[in-house]
Amino acid sequence: MSDSPESFPDSPDGRTRPVRILLVEDNPADVRLTREMLREAKVRNDLLVAHTAEEAQDILGLSEDATESRPDLVLLDLDLPVMSGHDLLDELKSHPTLRRVPVVILTSSEAEEDVVKSYDRHANAYVTKPVDLDEITTIVQSIDQFWFQVVRLPDA
Repeated sequence: MSDSPESFPDSPDGRTRPVRILLVEDNPADVRLTREMLREAKVRNDLLVAHTAEEAQDILGLSEDATESRPDLVLLDLDLPVMSGHDLLDELKSHPTLRRVPVVILTSSEAEEDVVKSYDRHANAYVTKPVDLDEITTIVQSIDQFWFQVVRLPDA
C-alpha cells in the first residue's frame, strides 16, 4: 500500500516525487507503526511493504514475478520467516544495480554478531527498534533527513 503524495505538504528539499521506501517487516504492528511514524514525521513517501524476504524479492525484481521498480531506500528486519534478512541483504548487495540502494537494518536485535554480520554484508546502517514512540519518530525523521536531504544518491 502506498501513501498518497497529496496527503503530505511540499517537501522542504524540493523533491518532486515521494520517496519510495521498501519496508521488509513480518510484524503487522511494526508495519502499522512505521507507516504512522512516516506520516507523523511528514516524510512524503510511497511505502511498499513486504512481509517476507520472498515478497521483497518479487518487488525488487529479483524473481520472475517482479512487480515494482527500484526503491530509494530499504528498511530491513533481520528476523523474517523462511529466508533471513541477512540472506536478502546478500542478494541486494550482490545485484549490479540494487547494490546502490541504501539498506537500513531496522530490527529488535541488539546482538553484536547481528551488527557485525550486517555491516560485513554491506548494510548502510543498523538501527535497533526503540520501544518509545517519541524515539521512533526521531529515528524516522533522522532517516529521512540523512538519506534524502543530506547525502547524494545515484539516480535510479
